[in-house]
Amino acid sequence: MTDELKSARKGPAQADAVVVFLHGYGADGADLLGLADPLAPHLPGTAFYAPDAPERSVNNPMGFQWFPIPWLDGSTEAQAKEAMGRSIGAVNAFLDKVLTDEGLTPARMVLIGFSQGTMMALHVAPRRDQAVAGIVGFSGRLLAPELIDEVKVRPPVLLAHGDQDPMVPFADMGLAAGALEQAGFDVQTHVMKNTPHGISPDGLSVALQFLKRHLGK
Repeated sequence: MTDELKSARKGPAQADAVVVFLHGYGADGADLLGLADPLAPHLPGTAFYAPDAPERSVNNPMGFQWFPIPWLDGSTEAQAKEAMGRSIGAVNAFLDKVLTDEGLTPARMVLIGFSQGTMMALHVAPRRDQAVAGIVGFSGRLLAPELIDEVKVRPPVLLAHGDQDPMVPFADMGLAAGALEQAGFDVQTHVMKNTPHGISPDGLSVALQFLKRHLGK
């Protein structure tokens, strides 16, 4: 039994679309839910969620992690793999509950990840039985590209990455895009120039256009 992920919600009581943010390592849902404020006026009828990851971050006890990172926190590869397995189950259960609560189909949902949240979004969404409307991945990477043949569905993907990122190498965007495209995904990329590990205004603007296109707004 997976512990239920906790999340605040922003948006109208009756929504016709939903955006789920998956935060980065050591952060929390509130860290990304603030992005709903600039996006919401352009996406009427959209509900926004941003769950906290299942476990407290080793390096930042005030924040959370989807899985530990051995070279950052001294965990083992086995611990990281086990934690990720739990998080995959938790995210899938959370997405199912959100869709049920909102009365929507997966085609009305977009996942937006940042850093470790991008890794989760790119791993989880393509392995679900039904495709979501799209995946936006900021400053992340594709985990286990050698397992790409496990995918069941191929939602459209937008990847954006800062070219001055000291945490997750900028080159990882190209590696992820190449692997996804080779597996049959429609992938759009955007370089956030002079941007470190974060989300630039132009990156958010490109993400908004992606959301509007794939949610029909």
